[in-house]
Amino acid sequence: MVGLVDCDNFFCSCERVFRPDLARVPLVVLSNNDGCVVARSAEAKKMGVREGLPYYQLLEQFPDGKIVAFSSNYTLYGDLSARIMQILRDEAPDVIQYSIDEAFLVLDGVGEDGLKQWGERLCAKVLRYTGMPVSLGIAPSKTLAKVASRYAKKYPGYRKCCLMANETQRRKALESFPVEDVWGIGRRISASLQMQGVTTALQFASLPKDMVRKRYHVTGEQTWRELNGEDVIRLECMSDTKKKTIMTSRSFPGMLTEMADLGTHVANYAARCAVKLRRQQSVCEMVTVFIQSNHFREDLLQYDASASHTFATATATTGELVNASLRLLEKIYRQGIYYKRAGVMVSGVGSALALQPDLFEFNPAERAKQMNVCAALDSINGRMGADTVVLGAQQYRQKSADGKSVKFVNAIRRALKSPDYTTVLGSFEVC
Repeated sequence: MVGLVDCDNFFCSCERVFRPDLARVPLVVLSNNDGCVVARSAEAKKMGVREGLPYYQLLEQFPDGKIVAFSSNYTLYGDLSARIMQILRDEAPDVIQYSIDEAFLVLDGVGEDGLKQWGERLCAKVLRYTGMPVSLGIAPSKTLAKVASRYAKKYPGYRKCCLMANETQRRKALESFPVEDVWGIGRRISASLQMQGVTTALQFASLPKDMVRKRYHVTGEQTWRELNGEDVIRLECMSDTKKKTIMTSRSFPGMLTEMADLGTHVANYAARCAVKLRRQQSVCEMVTVFIQSNHFREDLLQYDASASHTFATATATTGELVNASLRLLEKIYRQGIYYKRAGVMVSGVGSALALQPDLFEFNPAERAKQMNVCAALDSINGRMGADTVVLGAQQYRQKSADGKSVKFVNAIRRALKSPDYTTVLGSFEVC
């Protein structure tokens, strides 16, 4: 049997752990730069708040302030996720983390007769130890476990754990489960199935296997087999997958025109790409920078541009990526344009353990020095919170009112960010 643990409204639940006064208050979490809604509590969903709603429109639609908004606090979310995963590893024979708020459990050795009670106790323990509500689905395959977890989350009668152990339970669960919500069925396959009158997961699972393979290829057949109780998705493939291309891109809080302001954002994006590379022990061969004007302002001059740089030796150091990105920005920047978006993408990603240095340009001593600096940055920011220590290029330079002094401020707008309760002591006051 396989279990899937899914945190309920994860980002919103994280914000509520240290704010019990918001337990039943409509709540949303915003994207970087406080741009749009990326997470909604159940109460906010009932009020009609849609995912992706721009924050300024949220304020216009709900001017009474009944909805509480938070900036994204990934330091808090990451730490609470790590605590939950540790509890799961203590209780389950094997755990494969699938995302920040989901994990598959391999339940070999756990007696099937007591699985339901075991699952209920596990969910209760996570809630008691972390304050985070989670739901657990248990079934013969991972796709069925996903379906079961949805029922565990939706219906209180399951006591946070839904067990799908036999054929009767499988058919009953699938006959009312929308086919478009099945894990592995994308928008195109869903549209094709609905044109044939297939609207539920059970109807899809009842189709002839040969027809599914012919029309929807290996991926469709794999989902079909999973829905019929075959466990065919390999968990180790999920945990070992490394990104071949990494991109960091954001829309700016307003429109920017100055090269220095654009450079601050591009430096931040390049630094984040470097961190992501090091986390998966990778290096990149190429970095690409792009900038865009505001396409929604037809009254303004429009401009899109991009440029790329290939490194002589693949790298994952923050300094090299930031310096190369800023040089590329200088090449494509044009004065008089109102810029709304920029981004940095790294490609040609490979293993850092199989690095092929350039014979003429590679300096082992300098590379070792840079990697030591990056290791120190990662260590400090991992313990003290993201962006505790950054490069000077990553922060805005603001002059004082008298023009005599300069201070540095974070380029990413997070005006509504909650304190880092679990990682930075003294970051909040106890009332």
